Amino acid sequence: MPPKFDPNDPAVAELIASFEAIGLSKPKATDAARNPKNAATLKEIADQNDLKGKGLNEKQASLVATLAVQAGNLGSTERAHIVTGISEGKLKSVDQVSAAVKYLEAHPAPVNEEEFDKECGVGVELTPEQVNEFVRSHFEAQPPEGWSSLMAFINSAKATPTLRWAPPLEVKTSVEKLFTERFGPKETGTKGKNKEPKAPAKTAAAAPSSESPATSSKLAERTVFEEGFLGKLHKPGGNAQIHPHLREQHLTATGGKVFTRFPPEPNGFLHIGHSKAIFVNFGYAAHYGGHCYLRYDDTNPEAEEARYFESILEMVRWLGFEPYRITYSSDHFQTLHDLAVELIKRDRAYVCHCTGEEIKANRGGEERGPRKACSHRSRPIEESIAEFAGMRDGKYQPGEAILRMKQDLEDGNPQMWDLVAYRVLNAPHHRTGAKWRIYPTYDFTHCLCDSFENISHSLCTTEFITARQSYDWLCDALEVYKPRQSEYGRLNLTGTIMSKRKILKLVREKYVRDWDDPRLYTLIALRRRGVPPQAILNFVSGLGVSTATTNIQTVRFEQTVRQYLENTAPRLLMVLKPLKVTLENVTEDYLEMIEKPLHPKVSELGKSTIPFTRTLYIDAEDFRVQDSKDYFRLAPGKTVGLFQGPHPITCTSYKTDAEGNVTELVCKLEDGKDGKPVPKPKAFIQWVAEHAASGSPVRVDETRIFLPLFTSDNPAAEDNFLDHINPNSEEVIKGAMIEVGFWSLAKTAISAARKDAEARTTKAKAAIAEADKGHEEEHGDAPVATAEQLVGNEVVRFQGLRVGYFALDKEAKLGCLQDSDTGAPGRRDGDVVILNRIVSLKEDSGKSAV
Repeated sequence: MPPKFDPNDPAVAELIASFEAIGLSKPKATDAARNPKNAATLKEIADQNDLKGKGLNEKQASLVATLAVQAGNLGSTERAHIVTGISEGKLKSVDQVSAAVKYLEAHPAPVNEEEFDKECGVGVELTPEQVNEFVRSHFEAQPPEGWSSLMAFINSAKATPTLRWAPPLEVKTSVEKLFTERFGPKETGTKGKNKEPKAPAKTAAAAPSSESPATSSKLAERTVFEEGFLGKLHKPGGNAQIHPHLREQHLTATGGKVFTRFPPEPNGFLHIGHSKAIFVNFGYAAHYGGHCYLRYDDTNPEAEEARYFESILEMVRWLGFEPYRITYSSDHFQTLHDLAVELIKRDRAYVCHCTGEEIKANRGGEERGPRKACSHRSRPIEESIAEFAGMRDGKYQPGEAILRMKQDLEDGNPQMWDLVAYRVLNAPHHRTGAKWRIYPTYDFTHCLCDSFENISHSLCTTEFITARQSYDWLCDALEVYKPRQSEYGRLNLTGTIMSKRKILKLVREKYVRDWDDPRLYTLIALRRRGVPPQAILNFVSGLGVSTATTNIQTVRFEQTVRQYLENTAPRLLMVLKPLKVTLENVTEDYLEMIEKPLHPKVSELGKSTIPFTRTLYIDAEDFRVQDSKDYFRLAPGKTVGLFQGPHPITCTSYKTDAEGNVTELVCKLEDGKDGKPVPKPKAFIQWVAEHAASGSPVRVDETRIFLPLFTSDNPAAEDNFLDHINPNSEEVIKGAMIEVGFWSLAKTAISAARKDAEARTTKAKAAIAEADKGHEEEHGDAPVATAEQLVGNEVVRFQGLRVGYFALDKEAKLGCLQDSDTGAPGRRDGDVVILNRIVSLKEDSGKSAV
């Protein structure tokens, strides 16, 4: 496995900074640095053409980054020619850059400028009217059969000389308009294709993968989408509209399919509660053959960081889902601004200069008394338009002016009391830079972005019930398509905290390692601990979806994880605290190789072969110096069986150190060779054998045992949650041992995960590329699907017999798991084995009262 990309590595950080210097945004500069080969080419192009001094804008810099990916066969002169074309504004699109690369590969310098410009579409500008005319001409020349030929027709039209350089979105819009005109709306005009969306086979909504075994609760997932709250949702097109044509336009755009969205704010890491939102939105769309957007609600630049964008996509994919498209609220900043102006013109919004205290008082104050309009509510429309322009152009500082919607102050719903639509923020945006000084609020943005994306089902938690009225009001006030908002109960886990602010406090004050500390319930923490993603989906689907808030103890979550691992995790012999055993009645070179199944009931998990030798190790807790009638494990003179071992052993003596601690047992192997009857053991214990030739046993550098982080059942409700930190929430055990079959298991798990990840990622990229046609340049800085997002050390999971379920920690280093390592599985120099306990074999007795 190649070294994990680390943007904080000094060399990488320097490279990212150099890419930002040529005009790339921070997220896109980071993305450009991910691929070493492409990054080296981009750095070379930047240095050779002095791009730091060119003053490229972000779009031009993105085109140069595109050139770096494609220019492997070009010389420096040809590359410089394309860079000049980009900087001078001659080459304006990815298609033009690609055409330039192709031309110069076949016709290196000196360049025939006239021929170059013709081949690359330089100077070609088509108006929408011209696009319509050329589309109609192509339609007459190559008449399609109907809607089933839509994509083929679009592709053939874009391949013609006249439309090759037309804006892809305008071509698509023109074709769809013409198809509607000739064949009728898509839901009635499609020949043989417009059947009711076909639900997928009775399967889980998650994409199948090595993480999704046949034992998953597929029936529960199917039921949750067909019954109860989700089963009662409207069919696409069943949501009322202020004008009938809005419904028809929506159905034409969606083909009558379900469209949902998962719209997180990129201001923190997702937690277990978000897994329900991901399951509901992605799962519902997938179940009914529709699509789900991943939309970043990036309207608060003061709180957003690039790492959150990357992590959100990674967690969605880790849970088994693939976004239909990745979009941003900021995609629509200009349109949202224009609609805000339109709302003012319709006398449905006004610029207000009240302070927060004044607004609160006008809304009735703490006592919720009579409400009254502020003095700015009745200002002339032209004045509000001018003041809104002043907000946009820097006339006001934050807090000095806001745009408010003119709703209904007499309504009993506070969400109708003239909500804020826009505010001033002196913060650069990660995508738009310093272009905007005003940013739309959630209440203004959310419903309109749902409308722009033709969302059929806007699914959110019940805390937004009161917001549904303002959601509908704004769509109707602007006379745009109105999605239907439906609310379900959120998921809360007791015994932990999920507040971003409180988790940040834990991180900053070093109570936990980071946001991915395995004692937390962020999704990255659960992943690091080793919790399988399908176990999380089983947990969510098993709870069902209703309008009631679900408050569940963490022990119930862990029980679901335990049940999942019971039939999916291979089983290895393991001793946490090794105690040496010497078999006195066998030779020094005694060796027996034992083949054992990795799971007694799941033969598909395979087998392992382990040595049995004169020197063994058992767990120190399986031996007592003083025997008793109710104790069945090993003691002086007592016999025990060895799990999957060939014969029982009987302790004949033991050795101690100066402090009286037992350091070694001397035992007899009860193989019957002495002619005496073999004693029948009343108990069996786990063991591992010392055998250097096979690398047995595997010595574990650290085994981390996690217990609840808090002593309170509800730390979020405590006055000071830090007073309830459990000081014994983690135990680190050094020197544990595992059977040598661990190495083969680890390599097999990683290899299977990589293969699955590559297949999923290839499919996901193709699907997003198809969905993104016409929007390619909008999201050049979007996080992208990679196979690396799906593969981590945590895929190496197993049950340590009689100990617990474990996974390899991200800090572990196993040389044999690297892509470049083609040798046999086994320890390499520099290896560090660190294990995390996922869950115990059964509920810990002290969990509710630590």
